[in-house]
Amino acid sequence: MSHPVPDPPMDRVRHPLDPWALRETALPSRPATAETLFAVGNGYLGIRGTSEEGYDAVSPGTFINGFHETFPIHHAEEAYGYARVGQTMLPVPDSTVMRIYADAEPLHLPVADLVSYQRVLDLRSGTLERDLVWRTPAGVRVHVVSRRMASFTRRHLAVMELEITPLDGDVPLTVVSSVVNRLDADPEAPDLERSGLESSGLEDSAAVIADPRKTDGVGGHVLQCAESRREGSRHYLGYRVAASGMTLGIGVDHQIDAHGEVTEHEEHGADVVTREFRMLAATGQTVRLVKYVAYHSSRSSEPGELIQRCRRSLDEAVADPLADLFAEQREWMDGFWRRSDVEVLGRPDLQQAIRFNLFHLAQAAARCQGHGIPAKGLTGTGYSGHYFWDGEVYVLPFYSYTTPEVSRAALRFRWTMLPAARNRAREINMAGALFPWRTISGLEASANYAQGTAQFHIDADIAYALMLYVRTSGDWDFLTRTGIDLLVETARMWLDLGFFRLEGQRCFHIHGVTGPDEYTTVVNDNLYTNIMARGNLWDAARTVRRIQRDHREAYSRMVDRVGLRPGEVEAWEEAAERMYIAYDQTLRVHPQDDQFLSKEVWDLPNTPASDRPLLLHFHPLVIYRYQVIKQTDVVMAQFLHSDEFSAEERLRDFNYYEPLTTGDSSLSAVAQAIVAADVGYVAKAVSHFRNLLYIDLADLHDNTEDGIHIASAGGVWSALVYGFGGMRDDAGIPDLDPRLPEEWEGLRFRLTLAGSRVLVELGPDALELTLEEGPGAVLQVRGKKVEVTPAGPVRVDLEPYSQLTEAPTMSDIAGLERADGTVIEPSLPSHSTHRLGGRAATRGRPEVHFSVREEPGR
Repeated sequence: MSHPVPDPPMDRVRHPLDPWALRETALPSRPATAETLFAVGNGYLGIRGTSEEGYDAVSPGTFINGFHETFPIHHAEEAYGYARVGQTMLPVPDSTVMRIYADAEPLHLPVADLVSYQRVLDLRSGTLERDLVWRTPAGVRVHVVSRRMASFTRRHLAVMELEITPLDGDVPLTVVSSVVNRLDADPEAPDLERSGLESSGLEDSAAVIADPRKTDGVGGHVLQCAESRREGSRHYLGYRVAASGMTLGIGVDHQIDAHGEVTEHEEHGADVVTREFRMLAATGQTVRLVKYVAYHSSRSSEPGELIQRCRRSLDEAVADPLADLFAEQREWMDGFWRRSDVEVLGRPDLQQAIRFNLFHLAQAAARCQGHGIPAKGLTGTGYSGHYFWDGEVYVLPFYSYTTPEVSRAALRFRWTMLPAARNRAREINMAGALFPWRTISGLEASANYAQGTAQFHIDADIAYALMLYVRTSGDWDFLTRTGIDLLVETARMWLDLGFFRLEGQRCFHIHGVTGPDEYTTVVNDNLYTNIMARGNLWDAARTVRRIQRDHREAYSRMVDRVGLRPGEVEAWEEAAERMYIAYDQTLRVHPQDDQFLSKEVWDLPNTPASDRPLLLHFHPLVIYRYQVIKQTDVVMAQFLHSDEFSAEERLRDFNYYEPLTTGDSSLSAVAQAIVAADVGYVAKAVSHFRNLLYIDLADLHDNTEDGIHIASAGGVWSALVYGFGGMRDDAGIPDLDPRLPEEWEGLRFRLTLAGSRVLVELGPDALELTLEEGPGAVLQVRGKKVEVTPAGPVRVDLEPYSQLTEAPTMSDIAGLERADGTVIEPSLPSHSTHRLGGRAATRGRPEVHFSVREEPGR
């Protein structure tokens, strides 16, 4: 049960259809959401889509990946091993402000007399552009054009251009360009130190529920200015973060081109730097102001050193013509689209949304070297800028098949977290390494162990992403020298976490874990966890043996480095071989865990919309008593390890779990779309795919203001390639078994395999493979080997696939008999918040910030 997509999904008057851009022809009706949608970034630096004037900004923000503050996590009741140090991404000083005054009157968009207005997020050029004509209070029309980018080729650089042209009269013109530390200096910035409860509701613990998908808060003066200097036309600022100790350097330079005399005035403070330009702008003559901003951050370098880096970044930027900087950006984007574009033929409406999502994948991770991939990218403060399993499972498959060096950088970043993961494992009495469920620094930041630390599957998710990258790229050197450490330490964790038990036969069990479904926590033998752990154990054992056989010197270094002991590999192999995978012979499905099928079934079709999402309206203990799923668990396992299940098993499991799935998590529709297509429910797959596609463009979860759902954006690619393209790669060689929807004319995408790029073109009755770059590649089509060479395209005729039309519903589950003889009768809790008058409901999505949060519903 996913969030319904409106028809049309977007206001096509305000947002005209354009397959290569997101356009806005009127001021946004939901400004905070628009600030997210029109954000620009490069994976290191991100800037929300606020206006240049900044007056109307709702949630302004400029972010640097990994730049954060820490705070102590206070637990109401303490216990050993709880997470102690919270982390939250900080907005850095905002350099986007360039305010315009015509004859001393400000351009203030909400009240301005706009003759025309258009804003464009250009997906080909990688820029945000705005074009408007303003009739000033004096009646003069002024043409204002602005352009903004976060450079993909120079990741520390942001460039902003402003052109102002009076159309029918001379105008005294002033432009005030600023860099503002909004966190500490802006009196209009939201207070980040709030209790989390409105004063009027303190006596009622159910008065306000903080949305767990929002950011954590910090208090006090956070960015402490260490240096503030001026050098000629440039200004530099250096900061140190109060508690985390991270450092930041900012440099800003301007170039102005105007006819006649320009008077300049500047103010330079610790938290605000302002440069003012005054001139008389003549009719038809354009005033052009270019603003170059460099940001550098560090965990160890002094602010002065970062200022030196900013100086070098600015020197390089201003040495080149501005046109060359924007041409570099376009060239980078051209390369990205050559590798990454996915086309649904004959559907321009889908095409725009597809490219929008792929573009935001680029902005979230392309230049993230040395950092992870935040759940909201760098488009907002949602989830506090934390890294989850999202990156490895939902984003890295896209990059491994299109731009593998990004996957390599992200996986190497995880490797740098290995010492902290080893410490965390020891802290909770485990061997090996346990990676944090949510983090920025490498420390566990989840205050809710049941929905956080208990999701041990993150170790296997990282191992899965590692092996997928190695198989697609052929980078066995990375695996031999770096990745093997991850495999060894995660395998050790699984062996220690689980245990062998003799029950007719000797089986390996894993107890006390939480799978991806956060509506069911701390369970035994969660299917997803066991399946993924088995894959992790096999991969570790086979890789160690391969290195031992083929790379004796590297094997010796690895043994010394990780302390590999005799008998460890054999123990991993036995645990993998004997991993317990439950199967219910009565219902003929795989149980999500050992107690799941014994619970009552939540009657989702009769759950009022006012009670959704469940996590904001029901106590967790109520939810935990039911068969109700926040995001796919068994179905997700069957996507990632489809070779572990027969086609009949996948169909039966999908039929059972689909009606139980709420879609309260934005991640859920990914696996639902893919497996629905796989088992034959192609129309249902299209429905889930549209949910992914428009989750932010249509704001389906009512939280796009907090940032783009980056995992869902990755899921768009996965649904297209794994779902409708029918690709499976868990057995080694990519195997295509397409499921093209009848209403689509065709599907076109690219796969990069060990340096060779293959174009896949799918039509109603045939598939064509063409080598675009590299020496060649080997794939399979419905189990048959196909070699793609420079000799030319290879065409494979396709037999029609079997389609199922009636997707499963709750009525298909109701009345089924369990193994104990009881009958499934869907029901609802006796009380719900809307029937209690909404006392426990959120009050208009309050802007409150707890420092301790439940886990998110991504």
